[in-house]
Amino acid sequence: MKSKISIREVAEKAGVSTATVSRVLNKSLYVSPELEEKVNRASQELGYVPNRLARSLRIGSSGMIGFLIPDIVNPFFSQIVKGAEDYLRVKGYFIFLVSSSGDPLKEEELLKALYSRNIEGIGAILLGELPESIKTISSHLPIVIIDNYQDWEGVSYVFSDNYDGMRKMMDYLIRAGNKSFAFLSGPVNTFSSRERLRAFEDAISEENSDCEIHFGDYTFESGREMLRRLKRIPNAIVCGNDMIAFGAMMELAEMKYDVPKTVSVTGFDDILFSRMTNPRLTTVRQDGYAMGKAAGEMLLRKISGQKTSSKVLLKTSLQIRESSNG
Repeated sequence: MKSKISIREVAEKAGVSTATVSRVLNKSLYVSPELEEKVNRASQELGYVPNRLARSLRIGSSGMIGFLIPDIVNPFFSQIVKGAEDYLRVKGYFIFLVSSSGDPLKEEELLKALYSRNIEGIGAILLGELPESIKTISSHLPIVIIDNYQDWEGVSYVFSDNYDGMRKMMDYLIRAGNKSFAFLSGPVNTFSSRERLRAFEDAISEENSDCEIHFGDYTFESGREMLRRLKRIPNAIVCGNDMIAFGAMMELAEMKYDVPKTVSVTGFDDILFSRMTNPRLTTVRQDGYAMGKAAGEMLLRKISGQKTSSKVLLKTSLQIRESSNG
């Protein structure tokens, strides 16, 4: 196995000192254009790859942002990461991505692992209750929590208006004449789940409509399982996210229920697949890409010592398609 090219070898090939090579590669001090060209040519010909960790120790910047997500399969979380990554890359930063697989214990473990690494900030999507360790981390390292909220000093948040989005959905379904409902929720201890459920329950109580509520995970499989738990199929099945809705629609199809002729099904997120199902899914759109970009912007402001808002609340919109009767 070929050993890594050293800075000394680059210096020998270019006919300059190792200090000159260091100045060129780190852009730390002025070097004449002639010498800079020699060093760059030698680096390219030898295939020299700078050691980012060693460089970070010298100049105090690793250029790395830790990013924790609950699920690499869910396209909504992928959109958040893409929004952050596209913004950060232009600014010279790279994302170090880890996934908790939706496990709250693993979330805290990974947060501590990221904190111990040579990174400059953390963006985190946490499904469960926010761990107390975030308070400690935030006092030493910039951190932005995404799609969750807890009013803690020193921590910044980016999230959508989950309550308003679900309330728009319920108002639309009630105006369409639906009288009985089922709510297939995400995890009971998740901020987004609680807000969406609160809007659902407020709308139901005002109309005195029949309803059934079940809790699960934000997954396709959980949507199928919760659908099977229903005591009866109502007029409208309101799902905590699109992945749950896809599972519920699959289960309904196997049970020979016609969507939307027999029952309406709705989701939340408006991921790409919601426009590809048959029928296409009525859902609430929240802009994951914008959430990620906003988180990246907040992180860089915090890293550079600039003042930044403690929270960014993004609007949602109703996307009416063929899976609902209205």
